[in-house]
Amino acid sequence: MPRKVHYGVDYDDSYDVYEDYDDDYADNYDYEVEQNASETMAKLEADKSGVWRCPICTYDNEDSMSACDICGVLRNPLVKAIAKMDIDGAPFKFDAPSPDDLVSNGLRSVKSKSKGNILSKKETKIQVESELVAKGPVSSSVPVTRERRNGVSENDSASGSGNKSEVFDTRMKAETSSSKTRKEEIIDEGKTSTSQYNPEKWMIPDKLDAGLSQLNLAIVGHVDSGKSTLSGRLLHLLGRISQKEMHKYEKEAKQQGKGSFAFAWAMDESVEERERGITMTVGVAFFTSRKYQIVLLDSPGHRDFVPNMISGATQADAAIIVVDASLGSFEAGIDATGGQTKEHAQLVRSFGVEQVIVVVNKMDVVEYSKERFDTVKEKLRTFLRSCGFKDSSILWVPASAMENQNLVANASDVRLSWFKGPCLLDAIDSLQLPTRDYSKPLLMPICDVVKLPSQGQVSACGKLESGAIRTGFKVMVMPSREIATVRSLEKDSQVCNIARAGDNVTVNLQGIEGNRVTAGGMICHPDYPVQISNYLELKILVLDISTPIVIGSQFEFHIHHAKEAARVVRILSLLDPKTGKTAKKSPRCLLAKQNAIVEVALQTPVCVEEYNNCRALGRVFLRASGRTIALGIVTQIIKREE
Repeated sequence: MPRKVHYGVDYDDSYDVYEDYDDDYADNYDYEVEQNASETMAKLEADKSGVWRCPICTYDNEDSMSACDICGVLRNPLVKAIAKMDIDGAPFKFDAPSPDDLVSNGLRSVKSKSKGNILSKKETKIQVESELVAKGPVSSSVPVTRERRNGVSENDSASGSGNKSEVFDTRMKAETSSSKTRKEEIIDEGKTSTSQYNPEKWMIPDKLDAGLSQLNLAIVGHVDSGKSTLSGRLLHLLGRISQKEMHKYEKEAKQQGKGSFAFAWAMDESVEERERGITMTVGVAFFTSRKYQIVLLDSPGHRDFVPNMISGATQADAAIIVVDASLGSFEAGIDATGGQTKEHAQLVRSFGVEQVIVVVNKMDVVEYSKERFDTVKEKLRTFLRSCGFKDSSILWVPASAMENQNLVANASDVRLSWFKGPCLLDAIDSLQLPTRDYSKPLLMPICDVVKLPSQGQVSACGKLESGAIRTGFKVMVMPSREIATVRSLEKDSQVCNIARAGDNVTVNLQGIEGNRVTAGGMICHPDYPVQISNYLELKILVLDISTPIVIGSQFEFHIHHAKEAARVVRILSLLDPKTGKTAKKSPRCLLAKQNAIVEVALQTPVCVEEYNNCRALGRVFLRASGRTIALGIVTQIIKREE
């Protein structure tokens, strides 16, 4: 609103004598009052400092403003007119116009008064742009926001003219560009480029370092396919679960009438999971093979807990897809409407996993039939190819977790003698370790948080995506931007001094409050903090959906261990699935199997990086109505002017 200005015209209210009042005297008195008031206002206007009045809307702006805060008109437009150029070719000069000239001319381009050689509009625009580049921003005041500038360019009613000056357009574009540049500089202030990062010697592993490499292995599949039972049986056979503990699980399971769930209870520890007989959260266990130290991520198979599966299994380097060989169960798992085998396979591939082991479990139910195994293999192989898995990266293992067939040794049952491939443990050892980013700054998404207020300690669990960390190291916790000190590190419940990229560790922090560390956050290098944003550009692949995606569609946005409500703001283009080039701009909706570029707005900012900079922090998953509707990557982090 325009400022309220008191112009100081005082009247004597004590004068109440109107006995000699007549019309002529009243007319003269009114004229004198009006004349005195106008003189007083003009004097106050001249004396008023720190503000300038807009010649168009008469709004009083602060002296530091280069443009009107209401209508956007410039205080000192760059060009009033093009001066005359004499016959000798003397250079022309620009004269700054006065506010009265602006009002009279209506911000129109003023033609030269000379009838001689006059510069063309194009040449004038080039000259203006060159001067703007040389001089830079006219004022250091706060830049006008994008919305306000759009309002001026589209609704030019304030100027009183339908045609705008080209010079005025040039000036507005130049100042908008400089405003955006200044805004980006403010946003990116203090952020150091990762190209300047030089890792210390201890961060790069030495070939002489003792110990096995750590491999994160996710176990996924349809509900009741035997994932937890398979995990518990493996741990028991490899000595991670003692016979005493196993006897305890068997006894407790029989008391509840669930004797076949004894091995599953080694992974499903909560009361609710045991009562319902399903896995609800990702169970983490460790065991050692001949080649690797395995981190086992037992994922829930029920569709209601797919978000938990995404949060935990996103740490995977490789995966085991468990399918039920029994008649009807396998078909239910690959069903397009409710089968979780398909959805889990798509999610695992979008995690960046390229190597999978398909365990055809419960072969004892079908009498170890080779025909049944081949049928399952043929149907599932076709779908895995469509997900992007190569045949050379898929291993097929028939097994029976309940009868301990083909798990850690070749099958002893003669009915499985037709299979000449490796057992499950040998198949795990045949997996290749993915490339680790040791030379990049520290990045560790926080999967879980354990608080110990009595000891003043907070523990964050997760997988190091890049860099390294050690005891005594200073780290920054995002998004709170708090600095903490690493008190100790744990791998497989064993204290260690150093952890590097790929390691699944527990980081015990001190010097920070527990409420400043949250799951879905990030532990990073203090000099190289991760970006935080709630407005992203995504490249997505739409899955099998029945309802089209349109502008305004709402969904759950999953990225590493974070989950936020989001909506589609813009649909920029459709992409050709073969070439990746733009096939159509600004489509009205997105249908199944389409590739597109969209912009989404999140309810709360998340820690994120562009996919090209960090793949683990650039993969996203969109879910709605209990189903995954799209998979994608972050192509751009958009900085929005507030």
